Amino acid sequence: MSQEDTKNSTTHSNEGDRNFKVKAGIFLVGVTGVSALVGFGATLASVRKQDTKHFSKGMAGGLEMSEPAVSLALRALGWGTFYAFTGCGILCYSIWKLSGAESLHDFRNKMGAILPRIPKNNPPQGRTEFTGMNDLLEYLANSKSNDGGK
Repeated sequence: MSQEDTKNSTTHSNEGDRNFKVKAGIFLVGVTGVSALVGFGATLASVRKQDTKHFSKGMAGGLEMSEPAVSLALRALGWGTFYAFTGCGILCYSIWKLSGAESLHDFRNKMGAILPRIPKNNPPQGRTEFTGMNDLLEYLANSKSNDGGK
């Protein structure tokens, strides 16, 4: 294999890896958006089913209300989403800048040096297969009582 073949295969591999990451990101954003819409829609349907009189009153508004309750709730949801994304973004960006990292790999190494290491469980020291949730809970209860409450 010549050097050109090696360069071409490396370049092709990097492009394929980048395409995969873009597709994976689009997929995750799509799944998140759909799940948020389904959750919000299910909540609205549940409220409509439980109390149709007050729900329709909130949709149309009334003399005692300055604006319909649904538009007020949607506005609150929008501002809450904006504040949550902005706050999380500022927090993550400030941690990134305070660490002094230049790249994601550098950040990972710096955080790996600061945070405690998770020990490897190889070979597993205990049960790893359970027949159901009850079996798992019994195992956890028995292992805690055998540890002496550590």
